[in-house]
Amino acid sequence: MIGLFTRLFSKTKADFTRLIREGSIIIDVCSAPEYKSGHIKGSENIPLDELNTKIGYLKKLNRPLITVCRSGSRSRMAKSVLTANGLVAYNGGSWYLFKRKYKIKS
Repeated sequence: MIGLFTRLFSKTKADFTRLIREGSIIIDVCSAPEYKSGHIKGSENIPLDELNTKIGYLKKLNRPLITVCRSGSRSRMAKSVLTANGLVAYNGGSWYLFKRKYKIKS
C-alpha cells in the first residue's frame, strides 16, 4: 500500500524503460486526426475528451498507463484524470520525444 502512495505522490521521475519492458500501455490522448498523422506504434488512441468514458475499460486492463500527446500538455491532464480515478498512470509527454528517447521502433 505504501508503494502505491509513493508512486502516486512522488516527484521522482518514472522509469519508463522498465515500465515499457513490463508491459505498460501507452495511451495517446491526441485527437483521431492527429493520431493518424503520427503516433507510437502499438499505442492506443483515446482522445482526451473521451477519456472519462474509457475509465472502466482501462481499469479492466490492470496495467500501468503512460499518457502521451503531441506537446505534453494534454498527456499531463490525462495522467491527472487517470490517477484521480484510481489508475496508475505516468505522463510521458510528447509522443515524438518519448519515442526517440526510449528508442521505440515504428
